[in-house]
Formats: sequence, C-alpha cells, structure tokens
Amino acid sequence: MSVTAALASHAARMPQRDALVFEDQRLTSSVLNGVINRLAAFVAAATPPASGVALHLPTGPALALLVLAVARAGREAQVLDPQWPAAMTRATLAQLVPAWTVSTDAGLAGAGVTVLDDPFMPAAELLSVLGAPADVPVVAEPDDLLPFYVGFTSGSTGEPKGYRRHHRSWSESFRHDAIEFGVGADDVVLAPGTLTHSLFLYALMHGLHAGARVVLCRRFRPDAVVRLIEEEQASVLYGVPTQLQLIADAAGDRAFSSLRWLLSSGAKSPPALRAQLLSRFPQARFAEFYGASETSFMTVAKAEDDVPEGSVGRAFSGATITIRDRAGRALPAGRVGYVFVTSPFLFMAYACGEAADLLHHGDAISVGDIGFRDGRGFLHLVGRAGRKIVTSGKNVYPEEIERVLERHPAVATAAVLGIDDARRGERLVALLQLQPDSAVVAADLIAHARRALPLTKVPRIYATVADWPLTRSGKTDFEALRVMFRTGAAVRLS
Repeated sequence: MSVTAALASHAARMPQRDALVFEDQRLTSSVLNGVINRLAAFVAAATPPASGVALHLPTGPALALLVLAVARAGREAQVLDPQWPAAMTRATLAQLVPAWTVSTDAGLAGAGVTVLDDPFMPAAELLSVLGAPADVPVVAEPDDLLPFYVGFTSGSTGEPKGYRRHHRSWSESFRHDAIEFGVGADDVVLAPGTLTHSLFLYALMHGLHAGARVVLCRRFRPDAVVRLIEEEQASVLYGVPTQLQLIADAAGDRAFSSLRWLLSSGAKSPPALRAQLLSRFPQARFAEFYGASETSFMTVAKAEDDVPEGSVGRAFSGATITIRDRAGRALPAGRVGYVFVTSPFLFMAYACGEAADLLHHGDAISVGDIGFRDGRGFLHLVGRAGRKIVTSGKNVYPEEIERVLERHPAVATAAVLGIDDARRGERLVALLQLQPDSAVVAADLIAHARRALPLTKVPRIYATVADWPLTRSGKTDFEALRVMFRTGAAVRLS
C-alpha cells in the first residue's frame, strides 16, 4: 500500500469531515483528496517517472499538500530545511539533482525551479499558481516499493545526510503503529513541529492515513499549542521532550481532558516531565519511542509495560532488537554492544551524504548506538557511537560546530560537548582555547556561528580553558574538558 492509498476511501466514506487544519484553513477529506489528485497529475506530467521533487518550504499548506501529491505521483519528495545556510542548500540540491524544485527563496530561481511568494496560500490558490489542471483522471497509486521521501539528518561531517524511504516502510509503520496506539478516524492529531522533522511529517501522513483530523502549526508556540488542544479537542499530541515541557508549562494549572495519547520521541523524557504532563492531561497515556531516521520505530516505552528506569522500552511491534559486537556476533542479555534492528520500517539507502556510522548484519542495521538488553528484553542505551549529541530531538555532530567556531579570529581550539539537560536531553556547550591576547564575548560567537549553522546547532553557553587538556596521543581530551566545565575550572563567557 502507498502512503496516500487510504485517502480516496476516506474521501468516499466521510467526504465532509475535516481532514487537514492549518490556522484558518480547513480541508475536508473530499477536498483534500481532490487537491492531491490534481497536484499529483501536474507533478506526473512535469517530471520523469521515479524522479525527485525538492521542497524547500516552511511548514504550511503548500509543503503538506505537495509532499502528499509527489508521493501519489510516484516521485520522491526531497524535504529540505529552509533554515539551512544558502550554501548548504545549494550543495545538497547539487547532489540530489531534483527534476523540479519548489522554494520561497528567489535566490534559487532558475530552470526547473518554482518560487512561491506565499507558502501559506489556500489550496485553491496553490493549484492556480502552479497551473494544476482542473479536469484530470484519478491518478493511480504507485508501487509501494518506490521511494516517496528523502529526509535529512546531520552526518558526522556536518553536511546534511539524506535518507531515502519507500512507501512500504511507512505504510508498514502505519500498520504496526495502529497495534501500539490505535489512532483512527475519531482522533484529532496535533503535530506542532516543522514538517522538515520526520516525526511531524510522519504524524501528518499517518494521521491522514488513519482518517483522523490532522492539525498543523506554522511554527511551534507553546501557548498556541495549548489553545489548539482545547479548540480542536486534540486527542493525540506528538512532540520532543523540549516541546512537551514548554507545552506543560504553558498549560499552567489547567487540566485538559481531550488528549488520550502523548507521544514523545527524540530523547529520554525525565520522570518529572511525565508527571507534569499527566497532571495537565489526566486522560492521556504517555509513550515514548526510540529509533533513528534510518530505522523509524525501534522500541516503545509505555507505563503499562513496567519499563525499568533508564530503559528506552521494549521492541516496537514488528521490530526485532539484537545486541551485537562490531563483527556481528549476537551478545547475550546484559552484554553491551551495538544495537541492531530488523523490521519492515528500515530505510532504503542514503540519497546523499556519508554512511560511516551505519553497520549491517544480514537484514539488520545499526546506526552506531551502544546498549544492552536486560533479562526481560528491555533495551538500555549506554552511549552513542562517536560523539553524536542529541539535543531537543535533533542529532548534532560537534565536529561541524567546532570547525565553524575555530574560524573565528579569537578562537584557537574549540570543543563542543553535550551536557545533560532536563528539557533538551543534552545542551550544547562550547569550550574554547583563545588565541594569545584575544578576547571575545558569547554574543559575538553566537552571531558568528549563526552565519554558518542552523539555530539548533548554535551553542548558547561558552567557556574558556587556559590549559587545554590533551590525551597522550596529542588529541583533545574531551572527558577532561567535561570535568573542567562541571567543576568550574572553565571560565564562563558573558
């Protein structure tokens, strides 16, 4: 089954029910399916079979509708982050070579590029602007092994790493998601984050597949999310722990009864957050899942599963978790090794970027995470391969940030660490060795980094170290730096 196959049946069974809500725009199931069909026909006529369509747009109706239309047309939607620096965007497009690009950036204008002045325009206006034909036959659903999506995560080089997925990897996720969470036509799914994050794109597409009403936000604002929960009577809320904490804070002392699922991903949620959320949403069940861009769901942790403290849960329905050494040998319970997963949800391949962290053993893959399974089968993570940092649900590789900071004239050496943070999972901290007779303030470093990096990769905390610690091999001793920061031996910059 393709990721859009269920939309036509929903349109036939409940044509007047709201399917997609964005601010003051509401599309019924019938209208949504008709718009997607017209756009899909336009995409199919304008691009070669199985080609790519780059979507460089903020979260809004245009991005949501075009992703769905591109998928139905049998093409792959390459969803680029509009917050990337311009050079990063151009380099990624050069690697992907899409047949068509849709962007709000006039700097990308050229052959094969459509520039939208207003990515938040109503669906009817989008159809008109693109010149989508009004009278088209029903577009046939594509084969479920065709690629439909390229998402992006940061590789260890700092360049975007594009991972490619076929329809079946998500349609199988939908099927097993129904076993775990039972989202259906009576639900209202609230996806308050950017659609460039696969969590929220998945929430959109799975919600529509299930026949639920899906509510999107232009940008994440905790007070607006609380208002939407109340106004739309949301029953399923997706988020990363940082967002969920802000939502719980914004809810104040009020209690909301409509939510039945709080679904968290991206980092381990602290117990205090879970308790606060359940006090604000007393009818809700809390679940968090662990996985990666390449693997989708791996484990799930629910209260009724009696999950041990520190565990990321049991294997998700349809997934098999094994712990292996680097040679691929299976390890028994309690032994630490690489976390491998076998499931129907796995990605196809990388569309661009390096794959140094990826390990294979038969049909199983590992993204380099390290952990062990206890005697009851629950997975415990003890570290991450290399130096990958997970902050606010985003994977960040510090080497990229260090290279940028070291381009500042006052900085001789930089080391970026992930420090435990209750809201973000980990917070980025930059420790610096300054050039002789140099001085700098944090604001200057933030401005310098922001010119080259997305906001999520810019540290807010900076400190200097006079005697830079080195290992015996002459490399930076990151663990010594971590101790220096924690003990106050590093001097914080104002």
